[in-house]
Amino acid sequence: MKILNYGSLNIDLVYSVEHFVRTGETIASTSLRRFAGGKGLNQSVALGRAKANVYHGGKVGPDGQFLVELLREACVDTTHLAQNGTATGTAVIQVDPAGQNCIIIHGGANQENTREELDRMLAPFSRGDLLLLQNEVNDLPYIIRAAKTKGMQVALNPSPISSTLRDLPGELVDLWILNEVEGYELTGKQEPRNILATLGQKYPEAQIVLTLGAEGSICLDGGEMYHQPIFPVEPVDTTAAGDTFTGYYLASIARGESIPQALRTASMAASIAVTRPGAAPSIPGYEEVLAALKTR
Repeated sequence: MKILNYGSLNIDLVYSVEHFVRTGETIASTSLRRFAGGKGLNQSVALGRAKANVYHGGKVGPDGQFLVELLREACVDTTHLAQNGTATGTAVIQVDPAGQNCIIIHGGANQENTREELDRMLAPFSRGDLLLLQNEVNDLPYIIRAAKTKGMQVALNPSPISSTLRDLPGELVDLWILNEVEGYELTGKQEPRNILATLGQKYPEAQIVLTLGAEGSICLDGGEMYHQPIFPVEPVDTTAAGDTFTGYYLASIARGESIPQALRTASMAASIAVTRPGAAPSIPGYEEVLAALKTR
């Protein structure tokens, strides 16, 4: 199975400040750091390090070449990644001494994909292949319908939550991976099993995976419920936990693992990631995850 991840690539600019800038105020930052970001990038890196056959589709500007190189280093095929003159998607992040942040995001090149480019992106893929999506790129309804016409499966991580999700043909999604906050926004329910039940009634043919933070993860598939506890660790940075879980879960399913096996593998990968700082740099390799599983 080939996996096409049509997803975002962002440059994260992180400014350390004494306090968040106020209206009319100019302040100096104590440091500026640049990181690779974007849910699309993180999930592709996780898929690549999990040894999935993954291709990243999308767009960067001339300032985003280091993001392309990061994907290639993770064994992600970048054939379907285009470049244009628009600036790469950017997040400007202020971080105060308490670790709190405020963020401004500009979609940039992530929002510049044309339908002709999406058609070319999909051309090499066929029945049985998988399209992975998040909500940080443009024209999701079009690419979902086009992928289903080709017989592809569609997996959706509906993050970040926004009003645009209401326009998606959710009935065409084969696999949902979401957290409790996203589940609440989509269903109005807070209890995890109620979230699953509501989504299961609305999309009875879909597999639904709900991540629960410290409570692990649960999956509803064909009326069967599966639960995977977390592997307890001392967390350092949880930024990439969800994206690591998503990438490893899909890679495991693509390899033919059962749902309980895939949940266990994804949970272990995420538990390793949170013990390290950063997003993409924290995502473990497949051999490390397998070795850790053998000790539990």
